[in-house]
Amino acid sequence: MIDIDVHTLRDHIGQEIAVGDWLPVAQDRIQQFADATGDHQWIHLDTARAEKESPYKTTIAHGFLTLSLVSTLMRDAIRIGGLRMAINYGLNRVRFISPVPSGTRIRGRFAPTAVEETGGAVQVTWTVTIERQASDKPCMVAEWLVRYYPQP
Repeated sequence: MIDIDVHTLRDHIGQEIAVGDWLPVAQDRIQQFADATGDHQWIHLDTARAEKESPYKTTIAHGFLTLSLVSTLMRDAIRIGGLRMAINYGLNRVRFISPVPSGTRIRGRFAPTAVEETGGAVQVTWTVTIERQASDKPCMVAEWLVRYYPQP
């Protein structure tokens, strides 16, 4: 965990400033996500069928589940001080490169790539890489735009 002030993020553009802790992606989390989103495709939920028919030989997390964990993974990696609030502003270039098999662990790597003042906020574009333990290939990469509203 690193502590950084929102106003000093500009000093770290292009640098990976944080790597988070490993987060387990268990089958119950995958099931809960399926129930919340209505995406009950067998490749995510049917372990017996996945063993027989899936190229991964097990169930895998939804790509959007992996994406939805970005804020949790960041929260465990970076504490940004001097904030009143932060909001998601958007995403660019999201790619799901490799699967997240049920029962594996993932973590986030974070690098600010742009910092700009906009409407009373500091908008940061983060390059986010989600990696899976014991794999050389990332699971997901994205540009994540977050607007940070400093304390008055």
